[in-house]
Amino acid sequence: MDSEINQEGFQVFPYLQGERVFLRLATVDDIPQIISFYQNNAAHFEKVASAKPHEFYTLEFWKNTIITSQQDYQNDKACNLFIFDLTNNIVGFINFFSFIRGAFHACILGYGLTETTREKGLMTEALKLAINFVFNDLNMHRIMANYSPTNECSGRLLRRLNFVVEGYAIDYLRIHSKSGLFHSDCS
Repeated sequence: MDSEINQEGFQVFPYLQGERVFLRLATVDDIPQIISFYQNNAAHFEKVASAKPHEFYTLEFWKNTIITSQQDYQNDKACNLFIFDLTNNIVGFINFFSFIRGAFHACILGYGLTETTREKGLMTEALKLAINFVFNDLNMHRIMANYSPTNECSGRLLRRLNFVVEGYAIDYLRIHSKSGLFHSDCS
């Protein structure tokens, strides 16, 4: 099921169902599981992102983040999805953000998966669902993704999804107080 308008004229949040995963925006009921997901995977995610501040792991932070995420979706600014396995456990996230409209119709893609579920095709399945939704339902024309060339797993994933390397961004991001080289890919 994709996003639609309900009888009151409000946009229904997307629910994307695959064979082994489903994707949706978070609700406040998900907060304990979200915090646990990020705490359990902190060391894994810190390989490619800066460490999170203490408040990132709090109920208040996630209440505000979920409200903002839902507003951003309704205001056509972003679509931040969590990936759930079929037993309703969070196994990853997919974020489409920095929506640009006008003639461009583009956004940036970010994603992450638990270390224990990597290399099993779950992210490929989830991204196929999400990318299809973003192109067809959100009317995007271009999705851009950046990854570190040392993250070979992300490189293979993006190539499998028909992203094309358009160049290298020197000193693009600072992770752990270090600048790095990043591929800039587009689909």
